Amino acid sequence: MPRPRGHRRIRFNPDITFYKPHGVPMRHLDIIELSKEEAEALRLKNVKELTQNQAAREMNTSQSTFQRILTSAEKKVSQAITQGKAIRINK
Repeated sequence: MPRPRGHRRIRFNPDITFYKPHGVPMRHLDIIELSKEEAEALRLKNVKELTQNQAAREMNTSQSTFQRILTSAEKKVSQAITQGKAIRINK
């Protein structure tokens, strides 16, 4: 049985939750799903410029878990940019 997942603090609730390449109809795009946790990790690390330890404390998680969330988010965003995919932030 896996360990129960801890409660993570998310303070980012975006008004805009969908991004797509300009000039490409939606019917031609694949969509990459970004969780709220992943969006929060990107915001804390890249926008607020917190260290990983500070950001992990802010999200109420361990540094290693924060690193896994951040790595997953960066991979998804990189794929969307380089492969011309849309990004949806789950609410």
